[in-house]
Amino acid sequence: MSTPEERIAALGLELPEVVPPLASYVPTARTGSLVYTSGQVPIVKGEIVATGKVGAEVTAEDAAGYARICALNAVAALKAEVGELSRVVRIVKVLGFVATAPDFYGHPQVINGASDLLGEIFGDAGKHARSAVGVAALPSNVPVEVELIAEVLD
Repeated sequence: MSTPEERIAALGLELPEVVPPLASYVPTARTGSLVYTSGQVPIVKGEIVATGKVGAEVTAEDAAGYARICALNAVAALKAEVGELSRVVRIVKVLGFVATAPDFYGHPQVINGASDLLGEIFGDAGKHARSAVGVAALPSNVPVEVELIAEVLD
């Protein structure tokens, strides 16, 4: 059985450095066996990779890819908190925000980008409850933001 880190490598991905906070918060907060990540935006190597509204300047397909980047950034923050991703019992909840044009309604499909990646990394432990919420704007005009809650071994 492979580890989550091995599955990440098999996907041709690598965990990025933890994105430094853009304001007054920390990347993760742990209480008991739960780790909460702060919202992660589509940043790669310190650079925001997309801006704009989904359904206007950004396609739903591209936004799903950006949600995947957000989820990978959240997994990096989670790993920094717990050391080894094999300590993750399950991803409990994902909350995805999608900045959209007023007539866009495909929020769930956009956040599937994050959910699908978590399933690929964690298998059954990556199955989670989820909310996909449309918003008028996100920080730095990014199209998507994702946070998660994970249960981990003590």
